[in-house]
Order: sequence, then C-alpha cells, then structure tokens
Amino acid sequence: MIKLVQRRQLLGWGLGAGLLSSRGLRAAEDHTGGDPLGSMQWPGLRRHFLGEASMRFSDQVVVKGPAFADDAMNVPIQVDARALAGSAGGIRRMLVVADRNPVREVLDFAPMRSLPVLAFRLRLEQASPVRALVQTADGQWHVGGTWVQAAGGGCTVPGATRADGSWSQTLNQVQARFFNNVLEGSRRLRLRVMHPMDTGLVAGIPAFHLEHLELQDATGQAWWRLGLHEPVSENPVITFEMPPQGVGHLRLVGRDNNGNRINVELLS
Repeated sequence: MIKLVQRRQLLGWGLGAGLLSSRGLRAAEDHTGGDPLGSMQWPGLRRHFLGEASMRFSDQVVVKGPAFADDAMNVPIQVDARALAGSAGGIRRMLVVADRNPVREVLDFAPMRSLPVLAFRLRLEQASPVRALVQTADGQWHVGGTWVQAAGGGCTVPGATRADGSWSQTLNQVQARFFNNVLEGSRRLRLRVMHPMDTGLVAGIPAFHLEHLELQDATGQAWWRLGLHEPVSENPVITFEMPPQGVGHLRLVGRDNNGNRINVELLS
C-alpha cells in the first residue's frame, strides 16, 4: 500500500511538473512581451521609450488607421485618449511610434489645455503596428495601437515638393482654420504647415523636418506642445480638439531641425 501511494505521488508530481514545464515553455515562447498586436519589436520599443516605467495595454487609448494604406507616404492616423482624461490627474504625454519604421518615433504630444485627441498623417516603410503610448500625471503609461498593412517604401521616397523643387517657395507657411465640432462639443483646429519633412533616408537628401510646434495664447501660455519627427508626412496637416470657448488671439510658434522659425498669429 505504501509503495502504491508513493507511486501515485510520484506520478502526480510528474504530471504537475510536466504541466508547469509546458506553461513555462509557452511563456518562454512569447517573445512579444505579451503584446496584443504580436509584434516582435515591442520589447525593444518598451525598453527604449519607457525603460522600467509601469505600463499596461489599454483599450482606453484608441488608435485608428486604415486596414491597408493606399499611399504609404500619407497614412491617416487618429489617436484618442479622452477615456483617460479624467483619471490620475489627467494626461501628460502622448507618444506615437511605428514599430517597423526605420525611424520609429513619430511625434510627442503634450495636450495641456486642449483635449487628448490628435489626427495626422505619417509615412510607413512597411506594414507595422502604430501605437500611442499615453502617460497620465501619476507616471503610469497606457498603450494602445493598431496594425496598418502597407506596400511599403513610404520613408525612402522623396516627397512631391522635394521632387519638383517647390518646397523652398512655401517653407513653413501656415494655414489654419477653426471649426465648431457640434458632435463632440469642442472647437476643432486644423493646421497645415508647409515643409518637405525629409527623412534623411533618400540618397543625397539629409534629414530636414519640423521639430517643435506650440500654440500660445496672448499671455504666452501654451495650450499644447508637439514634437515632430521624420516619419510625419510632407506638409503636415494636423487636427486638434480645443475647448469649446474661443480665446481670441492665438499664436503658433515653432522651428525645424535647421533652425528655421515659425511665428504666426491665428484668430480663434
């Protein structure tokens, strides 16, 4: 009887060990760090952009893009983190990255007194997850994203104004328009800044792109700040959601990586 019990114990231990071993094997086989988009690049992205900071994948960060990008040089993306706006003291930063781009960081948005919503276009070199890493005021990061399929080449082809040479005649010109957003209860600001946004990946054309844009009121207080990187599309068109009340005179200030300045007054 004792031998039979011992045999059953050993058999049970063996089955349990096998089960634990298979679970451990499955965990070890997940090289994506639990990424719901299944990207092998995610662990490296996390280390590079977030370090050891606390993060979680969240459906409260909504990233929308086309299932397939017809034009890899102009891929429309919208990021919406309003579901997090009322928690943990509000939103500090919204960082957008493309996992498989040669330049992965796309833009860095501090909403400040605007709403945490942003629409823009980017270049994709190949099919890739596009993500928003949103940091709330408590330091926690919330990550959302979407897959965008693309034929590729969006980062390694010169833009239209670079190809025909017209970029120098329109450099840093600004077009701006405000709309009453009845459905959202906000005021929508759509900006277009003329700039070739060269990635530096086309032979003979160095990186040349907008680096910083900031919207200021008449007192010089910032309403939002935006850092831009090479993957943002040529002649960027960027849409912001502002509070419903107008604030009179606003000023857009900025610069590109060659030191060219923007200083334009906008009427809200």
